[in-house]
Amino acid sequence: MGTRSDGTDIPKGYVRRQVMVGWMCATLAVGFLGGTVFGVYKSTPAKPPGHAGGMPPAAPQGPPSSKAADLRKQIPEVEKRTAQNPEDVEAWIKLGHLYFDTQQVKKAIGAYEKALALNPKNADVWTDLGVMYRRDGRTDKALEAFDAAIRIDPKHEIAWFNRGIVLLHDKNDRAGALKAWQALLKVNPFAMAPNGHSIDQMVQALKQAPGQMPQPMKPQP
Repeated sequence: MGTRSDGTDIPKGYVRRQVMVGWMCATLAVGFLGGTVFGVYKSTPAKPPGHAGGMPPAAPQGPPSSKAADLRKQIPEVEKRTAQNPEDVEAWIKLGHLYFDTQQVKKAIGAYEKALALNPKNADVWTDLGVMYRRDGRTDKALEAFDAAIRIDPKHEIAWFNRGIVLLHDKNDRAGALKAWQALLKVNPFAMAPNGHSIDQMVQALKQAPGQMPQPMKPQP
């Protein structure tokens, strides 16, 4: 049987409360970093004016089959627009979004790259291109795209969020992910991930990552 700091005995089978709390937090961190937050997010869902680059309200999901079919029906007309006027930046962006939302990754990359060749100052498009690069397995290019978005708009929340996700899950760079999410908190201290976790919660979980976690105290015999 152990003793407390005041000299009284710790009952058999008990652990100190603060150690148990630390153990519980560490356990949550393992599950959290093990994949609770894994996806990168598009920067261009419908959002209020003046909130470009803000976090989307919910995790992206593939559109219902009926909506996907409607989106596919729009593609030929927009492809025609880009063919008739290759300098039409908005047409290339719209085409990129249509490809994005219908899971045509390589075509989305091509359309976004065309748009950025015409106007390289669009942080949202750089961010969406980064998402597509990541889905294509090109994680270094994804990071380059998110960095480009951040250079254009240092307050682009989704670019910072996505950068952290790629660094953590694809590059196993926890320090880099932590810096990205801490930078996001400087932009918006109340930022929330689309899955409902606060960014601050993610930062705290990352700090409790395996290798840095307190070890639980074993019950005294």
